[in-house]
Amino acid sequence: MQEIDLYLRKSKIVREGTEALTFKTQEDRGRAWAARHDYMVRHVWKDNLSAWTDTRRPDFDKALAALKRGEIPALWCYAVDRFSRRGAGAVIGLLDAGTRLVFDYERLDSADPRDRARIIIDAERAKSASDLMSHRVKDTKQGQRKRGEWLAATPYGLTKDTAGKLHHGEHWPVVVRIFEEVAAGYSARAVAARLNADGVPSARGTGWGASSVRRIIANPAYEGWQVVAKSRQHTWPVAYRDASGARVRVFADGVEPVPVDLAELARRVQAGHQRGALGTRVGRASNLLTDLLRCAGCGAKMPRSGRSYVCGAHSSGKPCPAPASAMMDKIEDYIVQRWHEAMSTGDMRDPLMLAVAERWAALTQPEETEEAHEAEAAVKAAEAAIEQLANDRAAGLYAGAMGKHFPRLVAEAEETLRAAQAHAASFTQGVLDVSAFDDVMVLVEAWAAADMPLRRDLLRVAIEKITVRQRTAVRRGAPFDGDARVTIDWATPA
Repeated sequence: MQEIDLYLRKSKIVREGTEALTFKTQEDRGRAWAARHDYMVRHVWKDNLSAWTDTRRPDFDKALAALKRGEIPALWCYAVDRFSRRGAGAVIGLLDAGTRLVFDYERLDSADPRDRARIIIDAERAKSASDLMSHRVKDTKQGQRKRGEWLAATPYGLTKDTAGKLHHGEHWPVVVRIFEEVAAGYSARAVAARLNADGVPSARGTGWGASSVRRIIANPAYEGWQVVAKSRQHTWPVAYRDASGARVRVFADGVEPVPVDLAELARRVQAGHQRGALGTRVGRASNLLTDLLRCAGCGAKMPRSGRSYVCGAHSSGKPCPAPASAMMDKIEDYIVQRWHEAMSTGDMRDPLMLAVAERWAALTQPEETEEAHEAEAAVKAAEAAIEQLANDRAAGLYAGAMGKHFPRLVAEAEETLRAAQAHAASFTQGVLDVSAFDDVMVLVEAWAAADMPLRRDLLRVAIEKITVRQRTAVRRGAPFDGDARVTIDWATPA
């Protein structure tokens, strides 16, 4: 008795109504066909997925692979539209290869040459029907978006009324708290830990994670705007724009969103463009040389591990031909000594000292007033917005009807950047005091009094990168030979 496989499919989100067949019904039909034609069912493949989208159907791929390898002489499917809705292209290659396809509902069998044309025609009909349904659903949703109706799952902290408008929910105070804590300088991971410690339930009722906090901060819905996903690969939401390029409000009348200033501040702090109210900068390392050190073997960064800085690639299991490591206290003492020597012997007209002056200005002058601090952060945010527009276009967000708005959005973003740069420049017109770098005793005293963030900043105004080579000494515990193992790339003026 010959063998045959059955392929069963139904949509995960059933739109076919009462005519949709369950897996059990399809399988019963397939086994009945096999019994009538003296076949034995070898395997039953099942996909609970759409046949039209580019979603990968694992069992469909396996069924076709088994057919092409000759493991089975035939594949049964209930109907052509259960097999595929991608048109004739989905079946012609199989028919040309001589594989046998059986479609029970239409009573089509590719073993009969007269059925070949019918199979191709029905595959095209299935595609046309799917296209029409897809356009109807898309047009309906597009109209709902334009009217400001919320279509997706309701965001955490919000509820939806019968008109599709959003209102504050039970956990709205938690949303505001998340924005306020990130704006204050807490990292997403720290905010999640604080919420878990206070027993605050997450959207799924489990513990909070850093990614959940970051998603809330990034979501324009909390400012009251309708959103869409960039693409199927990039699911984080961005603000939706209608045919005129305007954003669409999705909050009900009288419902206040997260204040714009708070939302923008939280995003700048989270992106590392600005310090929070606590004086910390999200994502900044707390060790003296973290992010300056590079492994000479593979170029990877060297984070702290225990009492040493180690090759990050090697420590994470990735290959490195010569993984470097160095005791923290040894290499830190060496680098600080070299830094003091460079600062104390340099002439203020040397390229290094010019670079130090430039970086010190960028580091210190925006801190003179809160307004200057905000101006510098606004420049970085404007630069990031232009880069985001480019990334969104590359991801296909502006490939359709929204494409006509892209030039105007770029022009607006560039104008925002120019205005932010002009505003920030107004705070750097005064005379810069860099006398500390020209006086050895003052510099020594400044270093001794500085906290860790300031010490990190002081090193980075003079040092671009530090490359560390693997230890070659045979004897363990040999003195750290900084001159042999370390290469310092000093800063150069812009």
